[in-house]
Amino acid sequence: QWIDSGNRTCPITKLPLSENPSLIPNHALRSLISNFAHVSPKESSRPRTQQEHSHSQSQALISTLISRSSSNASKLESLSRLVRLTKRDSSIRRKVTESGAVRAALDCVDSGNQVLQEKSLSLLLNLSLEDDNKVGLVADGVIRRIVAVLRVGSPDCKAIAATLLTSLAVVEVNKATIGSYPDAISALVYLLRVGNDRERKESATALYALCSFPDN
Repeated sequence: QWIDSGNRTCPITKLPLSENPSLIPNHALRSLISNFAHVSPKESSRPRTQQEHSHSQSQALISTLISRSSSNASKLESLSRLVRLTKRDSSIRRKVTESGAVRAALDCVDSGNQVLQEKSLSLLLNLSLEDDNKVGLVADGVIRRIVAVLRVGSPDCKAIAATLLTSLAVVEVNKATIGSYPDAISALVYLLRVGNDRERKESATALYALCSFPDN
């Protein structure tokens, strides 16, 4: 729209563009934006007391999630509520990451319980929205879990797993790490061939993001 309106400068830097600028659509970023629930002005300006309540609530949910004595039902409830909280609150995303809950979420991905797996993947996807978390999640072993889900997970889990790869691939070093992981790219290609509409869309977007790194 900016170009079509006759503008020939960068809208951010104000520097002049070439006469016929070569524009490349960023499908990976577009997909991440479409998967992110925008916060309304009313939500973003909520009273501080409500924010404090959310933080207090998140601490109790994290404790339940990481406790070895918690039942699967309790963990599922905690994951579901943490997914809602972390989707719109950056500070809670950081708090969850710093609390050690990532390991617990990864254990839920490994649990074999489809519902637990889906919710834990959704939580990891939300946590990956923080740039500071992207490399840390890879270091914690999330790629191995994602590749396993792409192979044998439910359709919804496979789609979330592919979206998570797209989010992680925003960081250049992660593109190399993911691409060099055994079966990561081949699992996405397989999903592109046999998946449903959502699975194919998310796997294609992940492959697009990964292929901007030449070795991939």
